[in-house]
Formats: sequence, C-alpha cells, structure tokens
Amino acid sequence: MRLTVISPFVDRRHGTERVLAEQLERLSTFDGIEIHLYTQKVMGLDVTTSSDPRAGGPGRIVWHKVPSLPGPHLLQYFWWFLANSLKRAVSRPARASDEVTFSPGINARDADVIAVHIVFHAFYDRAIDQLRLRNAPLRSWPRRLHRRMYYRSIMALEKRIYRDPRVCLLPVSQLVAKQLREYFGRTDLRVIPNGVSTDQFHPAARALHRDEARREFGLLPTHFVLLLIGNDWVKKGLRCLLRALALCADPSLRLLVAGSDDPSIFANEMADPAVANAVCFLPPREDVLGYYAAADLYVGPSLEDAFGLPILEAMACGLPVIASSYAGASEAIVDGANGLILCEPENAAELASLIKLVAGDERLRTSFGAAAARTAQNYSWEQNAAALGKVLVDLAKTRAAGKK
Repeated sequence: MRLTVISPFVDRRHGTERVLAEQLERLSTFDGIEIHLYTQKVMGLDVTTSSDPRAGGPGRIVWHKVPSLPGPHLLQYFWWFLANSLKRAVSRPARASDEVTFSPGINARDADVIAVHIVFHAFYDRAIDQLRLRNAPLRSWPRRLHRRMYYRSIMALEKRIYRDPRVCLLPVSQLVAKQLREYFGRTDLRVIPNGVSTDQFHPAARALHRDEARREFGLLPTHFVLLLIGNDWVKKGLRCLLRALALCADPSLRLLVAGSDDPSIFANEMADPAVANAVCFLPPREDVLGYYAAADLYVGPSLEDAFGLPILEAMACGLPVIASSYAGASEAIVDGANGLILCEPENAAELASLIKLVAGDERLRTSFGAAAARTAQNYSWEQNAAALGKVLVDLAKTRAAGKK
C-alpha cells in the first residue's frame, strides 16, 4: 500500500509532530507500506527526498517538500492547506487503488484517516473567556483576535470534515472520543492512545541527569521545581498555574515553562515580582529529558488537551504529576495512587492546594513517582504504531477490493 502522510512539519520538539515522528519511524519498518510524507520541514526522522534515486521502497520515508509562506499563523495555515493539496496532485496525478491519506489533525479536505489530537469546538468553549477583548490590555487585542479567527476557522472545517462518515477518525483518548460524539455525532471511533519511549524516559535516566540539569537552569538544592511543557500556553493552563504559584506564596518554589509562545500574554499574572522571579521560560528542544530531570513535580493544568504527551513522559521518568481532568493523559492516572487530578483547570486555589500537598510530603512524591513509572510501562510506541498500522492496512485492502 501507499501511505500518504500530510503534516505542516515533523519534529520531536512539539506534541502532535513528535507523535507522528514516532509513528512513522515504526510504520516504515512494516512490510508492504510505502510512505510518502508531504510536509514543509522535517527534523529528527530519517527520510529520502522525492528526487533521490533511492526514494521509495520498504524501510524508506519519501519526503515531498511543500513550500512554506511567512506571515501570521492563520495565513500560514490556509497557505499550507492549499499548497499541500497542489503538491500531492502534481506528484501523483493518478491515485493508486490501495492508497490511504493519513493526517494528524485537519490538514486537507481529502484525508481518509485523521488522528484527532484536539477538538477545537471543545477547546474554544473552555478558552473563550481568555480570548475576550473586554478588560484585556489593548496590546493583547491583536493576538487575541488572531487566535479567535484561527480557532473559528478550524472549527468550521471540523463541522464539515468530522461529520463525514467516510472519514475514519482516530481519537487519541477517551476524552476526545466523547467530544467527537457530543459535537459531531460520531460513534464509529477507535481510540489509539499515544505512547512513550520508556527506554529514553525512565527514573534512572532522570536521576543520572538531575544535577547537571539543575545547574544548567541555575537551581539551588533548596528549590522545589515545577515544570510545564507545551506550545500553546493558554491551552496548557499556564494562567491558572501562575495564579496558583502566587497563592502558594512559597519562596522555594520555581517554575520552568518550556515551549514556544508569548509570555506577554500573561502580563497580569507576571506583574507580581515574586511570581516573575520564580518563573523561567525555556525554548522547546528535542532532548526534553533535561527538563524532567531538573523538576520535582510536573503540573499540567490544561484547559483542553486531547492527550498531553509530557504528562506520560514525566510519569515514565518517575516524576510525580498533577494533571487536569481535561487532559486525555489523565486517563492513565488513578487519583491519589500514581498522581493527582485537578478537577477544575481554572481553579487556582485547588491547584495551589495540590502543589502544596506534593511539595510538603517527600514520601508521597516517592510513592507517586514509582507508581507513575510502572503505569507508563503499559504505553509504548510499538503498540501505538501496530494499532494505527492495522487501521491503515485494513482500509487500503477495502479500497483496493472495492476498485476491482
């Protein structure tokens, strides 16, 4: 079968794109699958270009580079939507009978299989208060307006595409499956949860890198370090976390926020010098183990998160976690046994109470961390890729049989 994959970019620094890299790395080893990747850029994945004479065949991922366009995110998205469709049409005018087009999220109108990493309808309903212009600083208006336009545009596409029963939807968690049923009436769903590389993320690796990582970030032995990783900090619940940090009023607390976004969005929360001095914003990077090694507690108070891969990676590292009930990865947590669940991700007082509980009890941290690491062993990229591969191959066989 020919597997056509479309994604704006693939790397190991971002959630959805990192999941795709892990999946493609393993799918490329499957017999009978020829992978053609249409993307603007790719990092951390072994590919051959479409012009390489070695392109194609088992074990290879053929990269068809799609041109990019600078500008605001909304403009880039619609350009990508058009450009990848044109690139695919030019590179393969006649579609093979056993070809399947796979997309992580909405990247085209003609995808056969979509891995659903977020339902924007659900996210927008929860985040709308943080996107309003009323009582917001004037300097934040352009960004808020842009985000609202971007979210509403994708919501329009969700209505059109997710309601089509010919499109196979693969939610990454039961949370997302529930949202797809509620908003689009889809019941023909198969949940394929994300995995974790336990050979890379494990308690011994975290312990080995801990001292070096804490020195890198200027942390003292007396500091208790909270960690949040993500690229849309509104969605990841940073506003609530900053407010909780202020409520804790503990000078030993430090917060590492790793990812790419604009800290100025949170100017009101950062106005408190005690909070501002406790927070360190860090760039996304491929090797995130150092972030987990430096931390004492992972905090993921997401407003809406289809899965939340860093939650599972932190658990694999033996790091105690607090996860929002609105994060799909919280399905791996038994509250009070291998972590804690934040019931309401906008309740800063509740979050502050949970942080204080973990920070003040070393035995609890040790117990949570050990149980979390055991839980993470039940999730693997091999299981994830095998389940995804079965769906793709079965669909290809059905298509091929129908065209005979």
